Amino acid sequence: MAKIDWTPQFLQRLDYHIGYAAVEFGKPTAMRWAKEMASFEARVKVYPTSCTPESLLHGKKKLYRRYHLMNRRFKVIYYYDDKADIVHLVDIWDTRMDSKMLVKRIKEG
Repeated sequence: MAKIDWTPQFLQRLDYHIGYAAVEFGKPTAMRWAKEMASFEARVKVYPTSCTPESLLHGKKKLYRRYHLMNRRFKVIYYYDDKADIVHLVDIWDTRMDSKMLVKRIKEG
């Protein structure tokens, strides 16, 4: 079973989105965020390569994958280190934003 690495950038964005959802849309929406993240975590622990590769990041050294949240409005961006058996959660991407910004936010070559 793979381990999960919650990067500081990822945790900061997750906290922001859950907090924003709670204030703007209420506790049920914030709880839905938490439930969908728990579902994602359970899936990638067992099947770390089961999510689709992120086409916007295809030129990077690592194979970044995506998992949609909240009716496909957000993507969890991660990569899997098969040698260490670790899933590195890198970013949460709001799909309504300019896709060039996602590429800039993922600084690794």
